[in-house]
Amino acid sequence: MSETTSTKQWYIIHTQTGQELKVKGSLESKIQAGVLGEQISKVLVPTERVAEVRAGKKRITERKFYPGYILVEMEMTDDSWHLVRTTPGVTGFIGAGRRPVHLSEEEVAEVLRQTEERKDKPTPRVTFQKGEGVRVIEGPFTNFSGVVEEVNAARGRVKILVPVFGRQTPVDLEFWQVERL
Repeated sequence: MSETTSTKQWYIIHTQTGQELKVKGSLESKIQAGVLGEQISKVLVPTERVAEVRAGKKRITERKFYPGYILVEMEMTDDSWHLVRTTPGVTGFIGAGRRPVHLSEEEVAEVLRQTEERKDKPTPRVTFQKGEGVRVIEGPFTNFSGVVEEVNAARGRVKILVPVFGRQTPVDLEFWQVERL
């Protein structure tokens, strides 16, 4: 690790699953204590908001969309590599052989875009498939059962066919308004 780079790059660090936030906190503590100087500028645990229904209530929770991994913007030197690598919970850097490989600007932009996009609009915890039986749990058709006719995962909506007065009626609902039978 004798070669150093003069600019900061984004790297992926593999952590023990469930230890992402602890590792982030440890690295941020080292930054604030001045141990790493100016070598690390950002530590990111990409998360998304997830909508689900439990006990009849809609809940929004946070979920990591890369469990076991965090992103770090840093200047790769022998010292910074060693300090990050020996942080409790860190299992290593992602890269070929012993040399960590930095992410391209496009990859970083995509991860940051996904993180921002998923904070604004919660993604559903469950998805549905055409032909699947479901029951409406929220809205004017509560307790009606039907069959999924169409799924729009991007919008988090599902069109189901519900029998009303003896004929199939299409109803457009959000994912969280229905549950599997």
